[in-house]
Formats: sequence, structure tokens, C-alpha cells
Amino acid sequence: MLTGKTILVISPQRWGNMYLSKHHYAIELAKRGNTVYFLNPPDETARAKRGRIAVAEEGNMPGLWVIDHSLRFPYQLKFHAMSLFHLLMRPHVAAILKKIGRPVDVIWSFDLGNLYPFRFFGKTPCKIFHPVDEPLNAAAIRSGDGAQIVFAVTREILAKYEHLGVPGHFINHGVSAGFVGEGLQPWVKRTPVRVGLSGNWTRPDIDTGCLLRIVRSQPSVVFEFWGSYRMTDSNIGGSADQQMEDFVGELKAAPNVVLHGPVPNGRLATELQRMDAFLICYDIQKDQSKGTNYHKVMEYLSTGKVIVSSNITTYSDRPQLVQMTRERDNNDRLPELFARVIGDIGQYNTDELRQERYAYAFNNTYKKQLERIDALLEKKEYVRQ
Repeated sequence: MLTGKTILVISPQRWGNMYLSKHHYAIELAKRGNTVYFLNPPDETARAKRGRIAVAEEGNMPGLWVIDHSLRFPYQLKFHAMSLFHLLMRPHVAAILKKIGRPVDVIWSFDLGNLYPFRFFGKTPCKIFHPVDEPLNAAAIRSGDGAQIVFAVTREILAKYEHLGVPGHFINHGVSAGFVGEGLQPWVKRTPVRVGLSGNWTRPDIDTGCLLRIVRSQPSVVFEFWGSYRMTDSNIGGSADQQMEDFVGELKAAPNVVLHGPVPNGRLATELQRMDAFLICYDIQKDQSKGTNYHKVMEYLSTGKVIVSSNITTYSDRPQLVQMTRERDNNDRLPELFARVIGDIGQYNTDELRQERYAYAFNNTYKKQLERIDALLEKKEYVRQ
């Protein structure tokens, strides 16, 4: 099913130097011999030429094309006059399809903003809705209208689309092959202990207060951060308010913190192997995923090393995979949990536990996730009778 097809991947995050699920799926789909078009969100910058649509091949990835586009009308209409926005968006989508210049076999939408309703794509044979973030408003719920099948990274997300009356399946976050390709690496306890954190450090849902308390309370531990800590480096959004600037400023000043910034995916896979443990610290009340699941968990698991985290429902019954707090409304006990794990890290990084974590990640590569999805699509259950 997912071979030799023309596939349009609709993403709410641009193509850039940081990859999320949308980017990884596009890459793996291209590797399977599909022609993949990755649709960036509309360019809203002042320099953007109105109504421009440009299609360019991604240089290092045969079969993968990136579509840049800007609207002829104000994007803000989406928030004030959605009916008018869609009236104007329909011919814009038609122009994008014309620019592609070939029939599209699969629409694969990760869009939670209801920018591109499935009805705009006519009789496209297969329409997939794949929410990998928590739907937080009515527009996000309506984004699934017209889909023929839904894949989601949590049971909680799937439940919100049951009203569509179409098949829905849990497909966990994946991990790219570069993270598991070398197999489980040996580990020896070292001094100082090194703790890794990756992601977008301009996100407003990071529990900055708790994270800084942990860093301050563990002066003998080295914390290494990968990912954007400046808005100019981020292709996946963020916040530039004073709180975030103060947070990043304190990280820069801390003697036990290393800020690497964004790095290519292959380098990140190599760098994470050097770590002894990993830390995840989100404010669930602000979190766009509501503490249900995170893409980075699989990347950390691929090293086999222990993960200490705020509460994540998908792994709540798997302490061998993720050590987490039980509370859903605060992270008050996370510093204590972190100190306990780091203080006895050898017991949390035994060969048996590391092998189990690695095996879990190996079974959830994006290649394997696509094989699972392909098997479901082959059943033709998405075709309405």
C-alpha cells in the first residue's frame, strides 16, 4: 500500500534542522519508494510574496519534496472568520495540488489547526489523520473531519476522535534508525554523571522552575542540553517572553550546564549515547501533550539508560522504562526522585534494564511503525463501503 505512491504530508511545523514525528514519517515514506511532498505551514513573514507556492527537492533525500507557500489573504482570518478563511483556502489548496502536478494517492495530515479540511482534497483515495499532539480546542477536533482512518500516539487522543466513526489505532512515537542501528552500547559508571535533555527549550510548557531547582541541587552532575534555546534557531515554534529569557540565561550561567543548540539528527543519536541518564520536566497543566507521551522518550530509550520524568500516562505502568512522579498536577517530588535515581544509578542501569529499554525502542522504529500502518491500510478498512 505505502510503496510507489504520491503522498502529501501536511505538517504544522516547518521543515528545518529539528525533526519531529512529521519529519521522520516523511523521510521513511520516501525511503520506501514513495514520492513525498512535505507541506510547510503558510509563510507569514513580512518578506513572503503573497500567494507564492514553491516546490523544491530536499537535497539529501531522494523522493522528498518540500512545499513552501504563502496566502493571498490574512492568516488571522482563521481566528476571526473561519468560514471565510476556508472559502479562500479552498482555491489555495487547489493551486498547491496543481503545483505538485500529479495525482496524490495519500493525504497524511498532522494538522491540528483545521487549515486544510480533508474535503478540499476531493476523491483522493486515502485520507489519514495522524494527531501526535493533544487536541486542545474545537478547531483541533474538527481537523479530523473527513478522515478515513486515524492514528494517534495516545489512547487519550484517539478517544477524542471516536465520534468520526472511522477506524482508529494507537501507534506510538517512533525512533529513527540512526538511534538503534549500532545496537546496545556498553555502559560503565563514570564521574561526573552526565544527564541529557533534548528538545525545544523555548517551549512555554517546560517546568523551568523545577528544572532549575534540579540543576542547582546537583552541582556534581553535568547537564547537557540539545535543541533550540533561541527563537531564531527553531523551526517548531516557541516563546520569547522574559521568563524564557531568564531561564535560558540561568542555564548559560550554570557551571554544570552545556548548551549544544540544535544539531543534525545523526549527531544527536551519537551524542545521547554518552549520557548516563535523561531528564524530562514539563508542566502538565501547560503542556501541549498534557503529559501523555513525548517523541524524545523513544530516543532516550534507544540508549538503554534510565529516564527520570514528570508524569507520562503512556508509560505509567512501565517503571522499568521510565522513572516518573505519580502526581499529575505538580512536579514537587521530581527533584527528590531525580536525586534518588542518580544516587544509585548503577541499579537503574543494569544490563537487564538497559536491554529492555533498547529492545522497546528497537521495536518502535519509524520503519516498523510504517510497517504496522501499512498492514492496517492493506486491510482496506479505511475505505467506506
